[in-house]
Amino acid sequence: MCGIVGILGREPVAPALVEALKRLEYRGYDSAGLATLEKGRLTRVRASGKLRNLEDKLAAAPLSGLVGIAHTRWATHGRPTEANAHPHASAGLAVVHNGIIENFRELREELSAKGHVFATETDSEAVAHLVAEERRSGAGPREAVASALTRLHGAFALAFLFDGEEDLLIGARRGAPLAAGWGRDGVYLGSDALALAPFAHTIAYLEEGDHVVLTRDKITFYDAAGRETERRRQPLQAGAFLVDKGNHRHFMAKEIAEQPEVVGRTLSHYLDLAAGKVRLPFDLPFDAEKLSRVTISACGTAYYAGLIGRYWIERHARLAVEIDIASEFRYREAPLPAHGLTILVSQSGETADTLAALRYAKAQGQHILSIVNVETSTIARESDTAALTLAGPEIGVASTKAFTCQLAVFAARAIALGRARGVLSEEDEQRLVRELAATPGQMAAALAREAEIEPVARDVARASSVLYLGRGAAYPLALEGALKLKELSYIHAEGYAAGELKHGPIALIDYAMPVIVLAPPDATLEKTVSNLQEVAARGGHLILIGSAAARAAAASELAGFIELPEISSAFAPLVYAIPVQLLAYHAAVFMGKDVDQPRNLAKSVTVE
Repeated sequence: MCGIVGILGREPVAPALVEALKRLEYRGYDSAGLATLEKGRLTRVRASGKLRNLEDKLAAAPLSGLVGIAHTRWATHGRPTEANAHPHASAGLAVVHNGIIENFRELREELSAKGHVFATETDSEAVAHLVAEERRSGAGPREAVASALTRLHGAFALAFLFDGEEDLLIGARRGAPLAAGWGRDGVYLGSDALALAPFAHTIAYLEEGDHVVLTRDKITFYDAAGRETERRRQPLQAGAFLVDKGNHRHFMAKEIAEQPEVVGRTLSHYLDLAAGKVRLPFDLPFDAEKLSRVTISACGTAYYAGLIGRYWIERHARLAVEIDIASEFRYREAPLPAHGLTILVSQSGETADTLAALRYAKAQGQHILSIVNVETSTIARESDTAALTLAGPEIGVASTKAFTCQLAVFAARAIALGRARGVLSEEDEQRLVRELAATPGQMAAALAREAEIEPVARDVARASSVLYLGRGAAYPLALEGALKLKELSYIHAEGYAAGELKHGPIALIDYAMPVIVLAPPDATLEKTVSNLQEVAARGGHLILIGSAAARAAAASELAGFIELPEISSAFAPLVYAIPVQLLAYHAAVFMGKDVDQPRNLAKSVTVE
């Protein structure tokens, strides 16, 4: 979730380090800092809060060093203060760290007993002192880092800078992403290719357990056993990573508006529209007819995409599907059957809990399919097959276009499994492909309702608590709607299966609490309308999201109505996701919240 950058350049690196950190702001952070060598001596500048605070300090006291490391921190251990900001230093070295050092307390006690004095509340500082202790015994920088790595437990990406070493950077990774890059003006380290795009023309990702030594003339990789090795180099086109808000006020608004395009792009990757078939751009490493069960695991919004995927796979492929939150999945030691398929869903492909679930499932002999937005991510690389979403970079912390692209992949996957298992006929497949191919246009029609959604959102913004209701595949979408409102506006919100209303939540109903009902045109519409009327009978503050036919069926007084076009029921969540997102977005904007970087949240959660 934190951002790491390192540069060995030929010009002062501080401005480039700050530029790279700005490109990592989408990950979320609460402090920032950098370290350079000024006439061979380590110099650190750190600040809490936004990057502009760091920039102000650098403007007052510019740095001229040609080598440096930088970091944006999202607090895990220790408060988000300047003292706890990275880089951390000890005895002539500085380190930046993404992840969690699980055994930091034991290391602190051990090192304190040897005379080390700790200045922060963080787990990361233990790494600096541990390497410094190795240096005391006469070890060189690489040897000291390599030895220290064997003592660290947890998930991490690290970058080191050493006093007096004007031509040296060292990086390491275990469980968190890190890449090295080659450019015209230097060599680079970064936790994200997006950060390196303006500078590097070629990158190589460190594999699990690797460490890497950078000098201006050479980048040398070492594997987990300490053996020198090679890592695949790949071109990095800067233009592919350049992003801006365009004519939109926020990145999130831009990314919501991009959904018809990016979902269409993703579907075109998986559908042969001329033939009316699903076209998989990869070979399946298993026989679909022999699959006994599908297991889905993910976190946050990706988990809700998986919940909707479960409905589609069970309906169209007649396969039993189990789904679990990734942070719970491996700890309950779920028994996984032979010939089972496990699907992992992650926008970044680096989500720590989801990666742990993948490794658990693989150890249980499962076929592994991942749905990810980053082809070079760890989850993609460790899967048997990676089904890519083509959403492009998503800068807003709250997921929007990544979510709908995940749904698009699940829909195509469900059709393909149904056809391969003989559940769907050729005519069924053609019909479903036509309906799925129509969703980008329907999403565009939903976006055209934005002006009608904004006043409803302002009404919701005045509430202290909100309920979302849905049935069938609209139930996970109700969960996602509540999550979006919580993430962006900080209003308490809950999503419920509408049939559960009478089993407790109905006690909360009063005139002041909005109840947002999702009513797509499916087999449960009549039941959903019945639940809506139960709310109305108790004076509830009702907001309906549905078609004109749903509005007519409701026959109740509404506080708000967001009308959507009449569409096929098969893949309605793709279309109904649009007003759910816009409702949360406009409520938060009306309240003056930072919708692109909500408090306490990070884009990519790379620690458990």
